[in-house]
Amino acid sequence: MKTTEQNKSCWTMCLDCQGLGKKKRRIRKQDRIRYQNALDAFNKSTHQEKPPKPLQTSYYPCTSCHGSGILPNTYQPIPDTDKYPHVAIIGAGIGGVALAVACLHRHIPFTLFERDSDFNARSQGYGLTLQQASKAMSGFGILELEAGMVSTRHVVHTTNGTVIGEWGFRKWMQSEPQTTGKKTNVHIPRQSLRLALLDQLSNQDTVQWGHKLVDYNITEGQKTELNFQVDDQIITTTADLVVGTDGIRSTVRELLIGEAHSPLRYLDCIVILGICPLEKLKHIESDLLDSATVFQTANGNERIYMMPFSSDSIMWQLSFPMSESDAKALSSRGSKALKIEACKRTLWHAPIPEIMEATHDSQISGYPVYDRKLLTTEELAQEHHVTLLGDAAHPMSPFKGQGANQALLDALSLARSITKSCMSSDTWKTESLRKQILTPFETEMLTRSASKVKDSAAAAQFLHSDIVLKKGDAPRGSTLKP
Repeated sequence: MKTTEQNKSCWTMCLDCQGLGKKKRRIRKQDRIRYQNALDAFNKSTHQEKPPKPLQTSYYPCTSCHGSGILPNTYQPIPDTDKYPHVAIIGAGIGGVALAVACLHRHIPFTLFERDSDFNARSQGYGLTLQQASKAMSGFGILELEAGMVSTRHVVHTTNGTVIGEWGFRKWMQSEPQTTGKKTNVHIPRQSLRLALLDQLSNQDTVQWGHKLVDYNITEGQKTELNFQVDDQIITTTADLVVGTDGIRSTVRELLIGEAHSPLRYLDCIVILGICPLEKLKHIESDLLDSATVFQTANGNERIYMMPFSSDSIMWQLSFPMSESDAKALSSRGSKALKIEACKRTLWHAPIPEIMEATHDSQISGYPVYDRKLLTTEELAQEHHVTLLGDAAHPMSPFKGQGANQALLDALSLARSITKSCMSSDTWKTESLRKQILTPFETEMLTRSASKVKDSAAAAQFLHSDIVLKKGDAPRGSTLKP
């Protein structure tokens, strides 16, 4: 991915807001007096009425960093090993690299471990859609994603091409000419986003490739001892804090909680993914291939979703119900079998059959869809020096496009929690990291992501039912919410 010179500049934590991107708004004196009077009256009463609601702290974006929590700097920040704990990040996917970047900007020492031998050792997925996290990218020093594609229209069809739903910026502009503040989604190849984040770590020898975590142990000195398999050797290192960012089949999660306690949960469907070059579709005239339209077509069982992947390609995601054993068997037969199955199930309106046929076998993959039950803070509190984020903590189906978004928000949240706790005190060295840093972070993370996990699991059901065929200019399933 090509990045701008602005993206390549160095960044450091904004001291004005201590890297939080926001500042606490003072509660007005008259509000404090009013609340205290109400509380005094309640305490003197018979307590038959409800007590007054405590005053809520509100925040406003930091004016110094415009809410990003970081400021441009002339050089890379130097890790402060005295003030902050050393963080071992297990897994260099999007969540892990994002955490490394957030730590770097805040002088938090870290080492990033990845089992793959290098960046291109295996596929890191297809495309993703930045939704809430699109705004958060400035918090990682990324002001522009040149590989990102912005969609301005979303259309839903029946299999004969009848439009049953349409929304997006272009739709809004037709009915609301003066509206300019509507949100748009940014579609980007997963590897391009990952590379943009890795670029922030340039000249930093912090990514340890080819390190497969075997286990960890807490030493008497309250350090965490990590054992990695590197080639044919076992390499041991230590850290103050371990963060598992190693995906839905996380080794850290298994060591921390145990697979039997929180097994994979099959969501009764399979996903087949493909990327088709637009060059192969030049002979087709369709406004759905304008690199700014997302469209989906469904029949109540199969459902296909197509979005811009790059300026010269389109990505598709076909999903349908299937038993777990059949889904595993189909996936194991490889890309050619997956393509045959996909083509057979999508003899629908143009340009869907043409796209499917033009997609090369090598650009197709498929897998059964899983998630896991929601964790609690008590379950995560097995160790005082270990936590999880991203898919390792809250894996979800791909149908709401929230996995990467939540991982990015997790990374910022944890880095900010470390900063907030350690900036003014070094008691983390003698007291529990869990109480000061991990429990507040995990509480925020689990609360924020819980609805995303539930909605993503629900989408695995309703997107393959007649609900998806209900007419309406809104995302499918939105009418299910009260």
